[in-house]
Amino acid sequence: MSFPEAQRNLISYHVIKWLLVSPTLHGCFRLRIYGQELIPQDQPFIAVASHASNLDPPIIANCLGRPTAFMAKEELFTVPVLGEVIRWYGAFPVKRGAADRAALRSALEALEAGWAVGLFIQGTRTLDGHITEAQPGAVLLASKANVPLLPVSVWGSGDILPKGAKFPKFAPVTVRFGQPIAPPQSSHREELNQVSQHCARAINDLLDLGR
Repeated sequence: MSFPEAQRNLISYHVIKWLLVSPTLHGCFRLRIYGQELIPQDQPFIAVASHASNLDPPIIANCLGRPTAFMAKEELFTVPVLGEVIRWYGAFPVKRGAADRAALRSALEALEAGWAVGLFIQGTRTLDGHITEAQPGAVLLASKANVPLLPVSVWGSGDILPKGAKFPKFAPVTVRFGQPIAPPQSSHREELNQVSQHCARAINDLLDLGR
């Protein structure tokens, strides 16, 4: 699948954002946002984020204030209703544990179209969102596209729908953005790892600020 239908239908993207996602976040989860002035406005970028909940993609996309395409595990696209909604909201599938060339192409297409792309730098959820093992995929993409990386932390999202819970809780959520980080100038493993660790430290520092 190429860059999602939402790229061709921004109306659906904004309808979902303003009628569903934004009212829910502000009304039910007392959303706080810090550092929005640091979000690049005149170029595409990669938002590298913490990840404690499956709700993180819509939370982050809402707070970025501009169309954002998120990589999401391909299993989510087979869920009735949810699969269509996340497609309309800019998500595209990725096969976890494999080098997914189709997902890479979709991410590059999104960036070329001027969208932001959202990636979780650890690739999977952690209990409180803190990065313990940064993966180089996001930084490699930034190198290929020559776009900056924006650190993002989502504090509290893991309390909304913890593993095993049948119903969500009305827990407070705080999103923080950090200073953009320049992409690596090469795809050498050492440089990719250095920039990945830089991103991880920045995200963890934002998380440590708490509510």
